[in-house]
Amino acid sequence: MFENLSERLERSFKILKGEGKITDINVAETLKDIRRALLDADVSYKVAKEFCDRVKVKAMGQNVLTAVKPQQMMVKIVHDELAEFMGSASQDINVKGSPAVVLVAGLNGSGKTTFSGKLALNIKSKKGMKVLLAACDTFRPAAVEQLKTLGSQIGVTVFSIDGETDPVKVAKAALAEARSEGYSVVIVDTAGRLAVDNQLMDEIAAMKDATQPTETLFVVDAMTGQDAVETAKAFNDRLDFDGVVLTKMDGDTRGGAALSIKAVVGKPIKFVSTGEKMEALDVFHPARIADRILGMGDVVSLVEKAQEQFDEKQARELKKKLAKDQFTLDDFYQQIQQVKKMGNMKDLASMIPGVGKALKDVDIPDDAFKPTEAIILSMTPKERQHPEIINGSRRRRIAEGSGTSIPEVNKLLKQFEGTRKMMKYAVTGQLAQQMRNFRGR
Repeated sequence: MFENLSERLERSFKILKGEGKITDINVAETLKDIRRALLDADVSYKVAKEFCDRVKVKAMGQNVLTAVKPQQMMVKIVHDELAEFMGSASQDINVKGSPAVVLVAGLNGSGKTTFSGKLALNIKSKKGMKVLLAACDTFRPAAVEQLKTLGSQIGVTVFSIDGETDPVKVAKAALAEARSEGYSVVIVDTAGRLAVDNQLMDEIAAMKDATQPTETLFVVDAMTGQDAVETAKAFNDRLDFDGVVLTKMDGDTRGGAALSIKAVVGKPIKFVSTGEKMEALDVFHPARIADRILGMGDVVSLVEKAQEQFDEKQARELKKKLAKDQFTLDDFYQQIQQVKKMGNMKDLASMIPGVGKALKDVDIPDDAFKPTEAIILSMTPKERQHPEIINGSRRRRIAEGSGTSIPEVNKLLKQFEGTRKMMKYAVTGQLAQQMRNFRGR
């Protein structure tokens, strides 16, 4: 996400490297390069110019402290303006009502149906609410079946009416079902078209009038750049939606849509979809995205993702095992499963400051843990509990059973032992510090 833009902006800031102070000349030169970087990222000329004008006003109005270099000051100003352009703060979804109704709109191919499933899982797991998915895309063949498949994957009921072609009737019936069965939220998946047309706009407007949604979300493919912004504007003029969802942010996107939509449409980006997995949906945090664009990482989001997957009870039990040196390969395997649930490996690594740039040309496949998992699963329960008993013949059997090699089995066992020692040291060291603190009271 934003790799090319990050590189271009980094080069732009180097113009100020070594400069003793900010001047009209070096600011103009830096901003000229920043404007080019934004245009290359598919940001419209008008938005890029407005952005640079605002940065210039702030840069020239700064009394640069002697401890702060001009380059550092410019990075700070650009960071703050990027966050401001994208909406300043994250915006929560409105799911208040009896039931709350979320209307999902957009063009065909934007990812509406998949997003509807992801949002249902998000609301169910994070807000603990009972969700009903309404299959109201009666235009696209197999759209209803796709939603039913997603619903079964995430354990959410999908409402549909066989043979009904009027989406308004389906939506009204879904709302009646939700009220009678005690659903808290109804997510209405609507039909799209290949392009904006009057028939689509009339249909989606009728859906909004019929359902009176508490939240209307416009879903758009981030890879379409400025086209995404123009489509958002057309939909907003007719629908007056509440927020935007950017999909395919994990693809080869230049970032223009994320940087332009709020400035042009005046509506916040609420969610970004960053992968194919149903869990790959993130709340849009402008300041954190600005951090990532400028190569500062996003440690807060990384910690939040970890907290979502690691339950407090399991963490306490694991801590006890580590302190007693009882951490096994079964525990190691469970930790791998938790990490996998957090999302795309390369995306997670890019949240660590400085790592994203280092991994730019490194391919980290989603199945990177597969050989490790195969090796562990090829062991007997006793071997997983007591890896010290794994001798040469056992290693050969495990390698053959997992489709790997003996050196790979040896490498895993060595890594496991190193991990166990390191984790035990961290836990016992922490416990010792707590004891010292207690005695010092």
